[in-house]
Amino acid sequence: MDEAGRGPLAGPVVAAAVILDPDRPIAGLADSKKLSPARRERLDAEIRAHALCFAVAEASVEEIDRLNILQATLLAMRRAVAGLRLRPALVQVDGNRLPVLDVRAEAVVGGDAKVAAISAASILAKVHRDRWCLQADADFPQYGFAAHKGYGTAAHLAALSAHGACALHRRSFAPVAGHCGEASAAHHAHSLARQRAVQAPATARAGQHAVPARGRGMGGGRSSVPRGARARPHAGAGGVFGRILVEPQRRMVRSCY
Repeated sequence: MDEAGRGPLAGPVVAAAVILDPDRPIAGLADSKKLSPARRERLDAEIRAHALCFAVAEASVEEIDRLNILQATLLAMRRAVAGLRLRPALVQVDGNRLPVLDVRAEAVVGGDAKVAAISAASILAKVHRDRWCLQADADFPQYGFAAHKGYGTAAHLAALSAHGACALHRRSFAPVAGHCGEASAAHHAHSLARQRAVQAPATARAGQHAVPARGRGMGGGRSSVPRGARARPHAGAGGVFGRILVEPQRRMVRSCY
Protein backbone atom coordinates (compact mmCIF):
# COMPACT_ATOMS: atom_id res chain seq x y z
CA MET A 1 0.00 0.00 0.00
CA ASP A 2 1.11 3.55 -0.73
CA GLU A 3 -0.24 7.08 -0.89
CA ALA A 4 0.00 10.13 -3.11
CA GLY A 5 -0.71 13.77 -2.40
CA ARG A 6 0.44 14.43 1.14
CA GLY A 7 2.51 17.49 0.27
CA PRO A 8 0.34 19.52 -2.13
CA LEU A 9 -1.68 22.54 -1.06
CA ALA A 10 -4.90 21.31 -2.67
CA GLY A 11 -7.02 18.26 -3.31
CA PRO A 12 -7.53 14.91 -1.61
CA VAL A 13 -4.84 12.59 -0.37
CA VAL A 14 -5.04 9.26 -2.19
CA ALA A 15 -4.14 5.77 -1.03
CA ALA A 16 -4.02 2.56 -3.05
CA ALA A 17 -3.75 -1.07 -2.02
CA VAL A 18 -2.81 -3.83 -4.47
CA ILE A 19 -2.58 -7.61 -4.25
CA LEU A 20 -0.54 -8.82 -7.20
CA ASP A 21 -0.97 -12.16 -8.93
CA PRO A 22 2.26 -14.20 -8.63
CA ASP A 23 1.28 -16.05 -11.81
CA ARG A 24 1.01 -12.81 -13.80
CA PRO A 25 4.07 -10.70 -12.98
CA ILE A 26 4.20 -7.13 -14.22
CA ALA A 27 7.52 -5.98 -15.63
CA GLY A 28 8.85 -2.52 -14.89
CA LEU A 29 7.23 -1.83 -11.52
CA ALA A 30 9.13 0.87 -9.64
CA ASP A 31 8.68 3.90 -7.45
CA SER A 32 6.08 5.97 -9.30
CA LYS A 33 8.12 9.15 -8.81
CA LYS A 34 10.92 7.65 -10.92
CA LEU A 35 8.65 6.79 -13.86
CA SER A 36 7.57 9.06 -16.68
CA PRO A 37 3.87 9.99 -16.83
CA ALA A 38 3.42 7.87 -19.96
CA ARG A 39 5.07 4.86 -18.32
CA ARG A 40 2.91 5.28 -15.21
CA GLU A 41 -0.23 5.30 -17.33
CA ARG A 42 0.79 2.10 -19.11
CA LEU A 43 1.63 0.36 -15.86
CA ASP A 44 -1.60 1.60 -14.28
CA ALA A 45 -3.54 -0.19 -17.02
CA GLU A 46 -1.47 -3.37 -16.57
CA ILE A 47 -1.94 -3.38 -12.80
CA ARG A 48 -5.70 -2.97 -13.16
CA ALA A 49 -5.81 -5.80 -15.68
CA HIS A 50 -3.52 -8.31 -13.96
CA ALA A 51 -3.67 -7.75 -10.20
CA LEU A 52 -5.74 -10.16 -8.11
CA CYS A 53 -7.48 -7.12 -6.64
CA PHE A 54 -6.88 -3.49 -5.77
CA ALA A 55 -8.62 -0.46 -4.34
CA VAL A 56 -8.04 3.28 -4.53
CA ALA A 57 -9.41 5.54 -1.82
CA GLU A 58 -9.35 9.20 -0.86
CA ALA A 59 -9.52 11.43 2.18
CA SER A 60 -11.08 14.75 1.23
CA VAL A 61 -9.84 18.29 1.66
CA GLU A 62 -12.34 18.76 4.48
CA GLU A 63 -11.01 15.67 6.24
CA ILE A 64 -7.43 16.86 5.81
CA ASP A 65 -8.30 20.23 7.33
CA ARG A 66 -10.24 18.65 10.18
CA LEU A 67 -7.96 15.73 11.06
CA ASN A 68 -4.52 16.93 9.80
CA ILE A 69 -2.70 15.48 6.81
CA LEU A 70 -1.15 12.51 8.64
CA GLN A 71 -4.42 11.28 10.10
CA ALA A 72 -6.24 11.87 6.81
CA THR A 73 -3.59 9.82 5.01
CA LEU A 74 -3.99 6.96 7.48
CA LEU A 75 -7.77 7.21 7.01
CA ALA A 76 -7.39 6.91 3.23
CA MET A 77 -5.16 3.88 3.77
CA ARG A 78 -7.75 2.19 5.97
CA ARG A 79 -10.35 2.80 3.29
CA ALA A 80 -8.10 1.32 0.61
CA VAL A 81 -7.52 -1.89 2.58
CA ALA A 82 -11.25 -2.12 3.36
CA GLY A 83 -11.96 -1.86 -0.36
CA LEU A 84 -9.97 -4.95 -1.31
CA ARG A 85 -12.06 -7.88 -2.48
CA LEU A 86 -9.61 -10.31 -0.90
CA ARG A 87 -8.40 -10.15 2.68
CA PRO A 88 -4.60 -9.80 2.68
CA ALA A 89 -2.48 -11.93 5.00
CA LEU A 90 -0.02 -9.04 5.37
CA VAL A 91 -0.28 -5.36 4.46
CA GLN A 92 3.07 -3.76 3.61
CA VAL A 93 2.98 0.03 3.76
CA ASP A 94 5.54 2.40 2.31
CA GLY A 95 7.14 4.59 4.99
CA ASN A 96 7.43 4.39 8.76
CA ARG A 97 3.82 4.89 9.88
CA LEU A 98 1.01 2.34 9.88
CA PRO A 99 -2.76 2.82 9.89
CA VAL A 100 -4.79 0.89 12.44
CA LEU A 101 -5.93 -2.25 10.61
CA ASP A 102 -7.53 -5.57 11.54
CA VAL A 103 -4.85 -7.47 9.61
CA ARG A 104 -1.12 -7.82 10.16
CA ALA A 105 0.82 -4.85 8.78
CA GLU A 106 4.44 -3.92 8.24
CA ALA A 107 6.00 -0.52 7.55
CA VAL A 108 8.70 -0.63 4.86
CA VAL A 109 10.86 2.46 4.51
CA GLY A 110 11.54 2.98 0.81
CA GLY A 111 9.07 0.21 0.08
CA ASP A 112 7.96 1.72 -3.22
CA ALA A 113 11.39 0.82 -4.60
CA LYS A 114 11.71 -2.54 -2.81
CA VAL A 115 8.33 -4.30 -2.80
CA ALA A 116 6.48 -4.89 -6.08
CA ALA A 117 3.01 -4.57 -4.54
CA ILE A 118 3.94 -1.24 -2.94
CA SER A 119 5.36 -0.04 -6.27
CA ALA A 120 2.09 -0.98 -7.94
CA ALA A 121 0.10 0.84 -5.26
CA SER A 122 2.25 3.94 -5.64
CA ILE A 123 1.55 3.96 -9.39
CA LEU A 124 -2.22 3.62 -8.96
CA ALA A 125 -2.29 6.36 -6.33
CA LYS A 126 -0.09 8.71 -8.35
CA VAL A 127 -2.04 8.25 -11.59
CA HIS A 128 -5.34 8.76 -9.76
CA ARG A 129 -4.05 11.93 -8.10
CA ASP A 130 -2.58 13.29 -11.36
CA ARG A 131 -5.91 12.75 -13.10
CA TRP A 132 -7.56 14.68 -10.29
CA CYS A 133 -5.13 17.54 -11.02
CA LEU A 134 -6.08 17.56 -14.69
CA GLN A 135 -9.76 17.80 -13.78
CA ALA A 136 -9.01 20.51 -11.22
CA ASP A 137 -7.12 22.43 -13.89
CA ALA A 138 -10.11 22.24 -16.22
CA ASP A 139 -12.44 23.49 -13.47
CA PHE A 140 -10.10 26.17 -12.07
CA PRO A 141 -7.61 27.03 -14.85
CA GLN A 142 -6.37 30.15 -13.08
CA TYR A 143 -4.36 28.05 -10.62
CA GLY A 144 -2.41 25.85 -13.05
CA PHE A 145 -3.02 22.53 -11.29
CA ALA A 146 -2.02 20.52 -14.36
CA ALA A 147 1.49 21.95 -14.23
CA HIS A 148 2.36 22.00 -10.53
CA LYS A 149 0.03 19.18 -9.35
CA GLY A 150 -1.02 21.26 -6.36
CA TYR A 151 2.46 21.72 -4.90
CA GLY A 152 3.53 25.07 -3.53
CA THR A 153 5.52 26.26 -6.52
CA ALA A 154 6.19 29.92 -7.22
CA ALA A 155 3.49 29.88 -9.91
CA HIS A 156 0.94 28.32 -7.54
CA LEU A 157 1.71 30.81 -4.76
CA ALA A 158 1.42 33.65 -7.24
CA ALA A 159 -2.01 32.36 -8.31
CA LEU A 160 -3.08 32.17 -4.67
CA SER A 161 -2.00 35.78 -4.19
CA ALA A 162 -3.91 36.86 -7.28
CA HIS A 163 -7.09 34.82 -6.84
CA GLY A 164 -7.22 33.69 -3.22
CA ALA A 165 -7.95 30.10 -2.20
CA CYS A 166 -10.64 28.09 -3.94
CA ALA A 167 -12.74 25.17 -2.67
CA LEU A 168 -10.01 22.69 -3.61
CA HIS A 169 -7.34 24.22 -1.37
CA ARG A 170 -6.31 22.82 2.01
CA ARG A 171 -7.02 25.78 4.21
CA SER A 172 -5.13 24.27 7.17
CA PHE A 173 -1.86 24.47 5.20
CA ALA A 174 0.11 27.61 6.04
CA PRO A 175 0.71 28.86 2.47
CA VAL A 176 -3.05 28.67 1.85
CA ALA A 177 -4.17 30.06 5.21
CA GLY A 178 -2.51 33.36 4.39
CA HIS A 179 -4.84 33.75 1.42
CA CYS A 180 -8.13 33.06 3.19
CA GLY A 181 -9.40 36.58 3.84
CA GLU A 182 -12.88 37.90 3.10
CA ALA A 183 -12.33 38.06 -0.65
CA SER A 184 -10.98 34.52 -0.66
CA ALA A 185 -13.90 33.30 1.45
CA ALA A 186 -16.32 34.71 -1.11
CA HIS A 187 -14.34 33.04 -3.89
CA HIS A 188 -14.34 29.78 -1.91
CA ALA A 189 -18.14 29.89 -1.56
CA HIS A 190 -18.54 30.67 -5.26
CA SER A 191 -16.20 27.86 -6.38
CA LEU A 192 -17.84 25.38 -4.00
CA ALA A 193 -21.27 26.27 -5.40
CA ARG A 194 -19.85 25.83 -8.90
CA GLN A 195 -18.57 22.36 -8.00
CA ARG A 196 -21.93 21.31 -6.59
CA ALA A 197 -23.75 22.66 -9.64
CA VAL A 198 -21.82 20.38 -12.00
CA GLN A 199 -21.82 17.36 -9.69
CA ALA A 200 -25.40 16.16 -10.19
CA PRO A 201 -25.48 16.18 -14.02
CA ALA A 202 -21.97 14.74 -14.23
CA THR A 203 -22.91 11.91 -11.89
CA ALA A 204 -26.06 11.22 -13.86
CA ARG A 205 -24.13 11.13 -17.12
CA ALA A 206 -21.62 8.68 -15.68
CA GLY A 207 -24.35 6.41 -14.36
CA GLN A 208 -22.83 6.46 -10.87
CA HIS A 209 -24.71 6.66 -7.60
CA ALA A 210 -23.97 9.48 -5.19
CA VAL A 211 -21.63 8.48 -2.41
CA PRO A 212 -22.40 9.93 1.03
CA ALA A 213 -19.33 11.81 2.14
CA ARG A 214 -18.45 14.89 4.06
CA GLY A 215 -15.72 15.66 1.57
CA ARG A 216 -15.49 15.95 -2.15
CA GLY A 217 -13.89 13.47 -4.41
CA MET A 218 -12.53 14.72 -7.69
CA GLY A 219 -12.41 18.40 -8.46
CA GLY A 220 -15.55 19.79 -10.04
CA GLY A 221 -17.58 16.93 -8.61
CA ARG A 222 -17.17 14.85 -11.73
CA SER A 223 -16.92 11.11 -11.45
CA SER A 224 -13.41 9.72 -10.97
CA VAL A 225 -14.64 6.15 -11.28
CA PRO A 226 -13.00 4.31 -14.19
CA ARG A 227 -15.31 2.77 -16.75
CA GLY A 228 -16.58 -0.56 -15.49
CA ALA A 229 -15.81 0.26 -11.88
CA ARG A 230 -18.20 1.07 -9.09
CA ALA A 231 -17.96 3.55 -6.26
CA ARG A 232 -19.18 2.47 -2.88
CA PRO A 233 -19.53 4.32 0.43
CA HIS A 234 -17.36 3.25 3.31
CA ALA A 235 -17.69 4.26 6.94
CA GLY A 236 -14.38 5.45 8.28
CA ALA A 237 -13.38 6.61 11.74
CA GLY A 238 -16.02 8.62 13.52
CA GLY A 239 -18.68 7.76 10.94
CA VAL A 240 -16.91 9.73 8.22
CA PHE A 241 -17.68 8.37 4.78
CA GLY A 242 -15.22 8.26 1.94
CA ARG A 243 -15.08 6.96 -1.59
CA ILE A 244 -13.49 3.64 -2.45
CA LEU A 245 -13.05 2.71 -6.10
CA VAL A 246 -13.46 -1.00 -6.69
CA GLU A 247 -12.80 -2.68 -10.01
CA PRO A 248 -14.98 -5.59 -11.16
CA GLN A 249 -13.12 -8.89 -10.96
CA ARG A 250 -13.02 -11.05 -14.07
CA ARG A 251 -12.10 -14.38 -12.49
CA MET A 252 -12.37 -16.34 -9.27
CA VAL A 253 -9.36 -16.57 -6.99
CA ARG A 254 -9.12 -19.24 -4.33
CA SER A 255 -6.50 -17.68 -2.13
CA CYS A 256 -4.17 -14.75 -1.86
CA TYR A 257 -0.85 -14.37 -0.07
